Amino acid sequence: MDAASPPRAAAQVFVSDPTAPDVGVEDRHHLVRVLRLAPGELVIAADGSGSLTLCRFTGSDPLLEPTGPVTRHARPSPVITIGFAPVKGDRPEWVVQKLTELGVDRIVPLVTERSVVVWSGSRADRALGRLRKVAREAAAQSRRSWLPEVAEPLALSEFARQVSAAGDQVALADRDGQPPSLERPVVAIGPEGGWSEAERDLGLARVALGDAVLRAETAAVAAGTLLAGLRSSLVGGLAGHSP
Repeated sequence: MDAASPPRAAAQVFVSDPTAPDVGVEDRHHLVRVLRLAPGELVIAADGSGSLTLCRFTGSDPLLEPTGPVTRHARPSPVITIGFAPVKGDRPEWVVQKLTELGVDRIVPLVTERSVVVWSGSRADRALGRLRKVAREAAAQSRRSWLPEVAEPLALSEFARQVSAAGDQVALADRDGQPPSLERPVVAIGPEGGWSEAERDLGLARVALGDAVLRAETAAVAAGTLLAGLRSSLVGGLAGHSP
């Protein structure tokens, strides 16, 4: 959830330079053929790194014409990261879509000891390509000025190491954990079979998402929802834990 509300517009696209928006083939098709915008309608052109401008749809080349200056939105703080162990089917795409809509900043597919789905080689490239496309489309639909990062798959131990090196700590989603808090904005969601003993023995903090046993994809979205709600002050601190 971006700190500043974007201007009202019929659509949003991501471009490399909002001052000279060059619309890609897929976005062009979406604006012209799917939305069937009329000349004069407004479209947001954003660079995915916080800069955007309001443009007028022309109906011809150049398709978008800036109508004002570029505005800059600061990245929300703290950065929210959700790592999750992908499951079968198209559910990983659904998870990425919903986490993007919620405003999660970094999404990391995890390789765990009990993972059923393991991406590697060309399969990983294809899967990541799909997830990044889904994130881009969801970010445009939800009017995000910052594109989320969809990272390469990581083992839980490497994920924890990288996060620690950046000055933070991974918290494992666990029913016996503490309530969510912005003091722990990095949450890892395990596979359907749960964390292994070795993963539990990594010494990571634990965060609870409720009393019920959640499906992996539900847990990922629940973690993103709670942290985003805390960051935007839509909800207060949980169970005595200050945001």
